[in-house]
Amino acid sequence: MSDFPTPYTIAVVGAASGIGQATASLVASRGAEVICLDRDGEGAEAVAREIIASGGKASAHAIDIADRAAQQPIWDAILGGTRPLHGLVNCAGITGRTNLKAHAVDPDDFDRVYRINMLGALLVTQAVLPHMLDRNYGRVLHIASIAGKEGNAGMTAYSATKAGLIGMVKSMGKDYAETGITINALAPAVIRTPLVAAMPEAQVTYMTDKIPMKRCGELSEAAEMIAWIVSPACSFTTGFTFDLSGGRATY
Repeated sequence: MSDFPTPYTIAVVGAASGIGQATASLVASRGAEVICLDRDGEGAEAVAREIIASGGKASAHAIDIADRAAQQPIWDAILGGTRPLHGLVNCAGITGRTNLKAHAVDPDDFDRVYRINMLGALLVTQAVLPHMLDRNYGRVLHIASIAGKEGNAGMTAYSATKAGLIGMVKSMGKDYAETGITINALAPAVIRTPLVAAMPEAQVTYMTDKIPMKRCGELSEAAEMIAWIVSPACSFTTGFTFDLSGGRATY
């Protein structure tokens, strides 16, 4: 895709690592100003410094998206100036404890996953929507998961909250369809992050055997797709969950 128009500012939640870091770096290389947000504030700052060193524009803030009161001053600072915010990419998410059948799931752990994966997604969207509504433009993207479409055994909390996120995006997309704001999701299968690279080969093979392409997705592939979804070019799709699964879930 071509570069973003100037100015164009994108906030990336979960920018310190993985898909968020790859996305922040890519959109910055294409002319967007990036606001790097992460619970790991030092990690977010490191990504921002790398972007600046490469000639891009970036800033960073530590944020806990599950804590409404604590994050509000951060959003006030981001949105309070003259700089418009054009896009929000929310990559924050946790799996919680895994390899457990449903009867063994700890409700406290389920609640912790819910607070990040669903409530946090709602709160960051609510934070930016009034600003975008004032400008009749916005692009919001949440990272869901193939688990939210098909369910992963032993991952009750993660599968349920990612499915809930997909449903929330469907509703939100319709709510704002006439405003110039699009709200979408992306459902990746397993992506080759440092965490996946450190897994035993047998475990990775178990996951990729379910993918018709028989491989992991690459961070660059995720970032490229995200960059297009939050660009002006993606203007007639909202409430949709894009597939990034190598053919595993073609719906």
